[in-house]
Amino acid sequence: LFDGVYPFYPQQRKAAGFDISTIIVIVVFLTLACSFLLIIPGIRGRARLYWTFRVLLSLFVGVVIVVVQFTGDWETGWVQANTSYKSFSSAVVNADIGLHIGLEGVNITLKGNPVNQINETINYNEHFSWSFDANYDRSYSEGLQKGLPNPILYVAEKFTTQSPCAVHRQYRISGHYASATLWVAFCTWIISNILFSMPALVYGGYMLLVTGAFAIFSLLSFSTVRNSPMCLIQIGTATLHVAYGASFWLTLVIGLLCFVAGITVVVLHHRNLDLLKTFFDLREDKEEEYQEMSEVFVNYHFVNKGL
Repeated sequence: LFDGVYPFYPQQRKAAGFDISTIIVIVVFLTLACSFLLIIPGIRGRARLYWTFRVLLSLFVGVVIVVVQFTGDWETGWVQANTSYKSFSSAVVNADIGLHIGLEGVNITLKGNPVNQINETINYNEHFSWSFDANYDRSYSEGLQKGLPNPILYVAEKFTTQSPCAVHRQYRISGHYASATLWVAFCTWIISNILFSMPALVYGGYMLLVTGAFAIFSLLSFSTVRNSPMCLIQIGTATLHVAYGASFWLTLVIGLLCFVAGITVVVLHHRNLDLLKTFFDLREDKEEEYQEMSEVFVNYHFVNKGL
């Protein structure tokens, strides 16, 4: 490091798949899950199975809501093509070009087939951010100054503010509001867990429905990018097409899962409250509260004093 920055790469690097933020979130939730598994032997009877199912399912929903904020595969696309390598050079290489679009920016990867060609290692991954605290055009200009390979610059140019494609503003706003609605979904997920820990199960079910609704709203927000038709990305004789990626479909699964769980809780509250209390380990406490006492011990000293 030179004065706290990487030589020749002053901007922070970001992986196309799992970056540091994603790993940190997963480790935190795995720690919570392992901590619960350590105390689960102390729960007796069938309640142990119910607790395990509820806690692991809830943690899965929570970790997905947070992780997809940092992933870069809401939209993805790959293409293999023969393409020129760099400007002012006639060298042609065979490579896989990947486009990974997230909520805060885009990752463009270039990997040669094979990796070592024309006496160079062709294995690039460049991140260009369009979040509100970043300048996409400046990142693109820095890529030009560094002399990045032509395929990366060609794809990155499609998302600049000056590009005829005019998709930069749409992706930036859609990603921003999708991220905001996901954070609201995370807050309602926390509230639902608090309500499920109290005798207010039906309200926990309602908050699960709200969580699922905001997860779906984030998908609808991101889907608005399709209102602006993407320019044709032609690399050599091949065309790079993008489609919804793993993060998009995983968020959809979480939204539908919250809907199913929330509706189930609400229906059981009105149709079979005893079953619902049994699943949440509340019925046993209620029975003990109303259980008739077989023996009563009276302190006659207080009785004689009229107390």
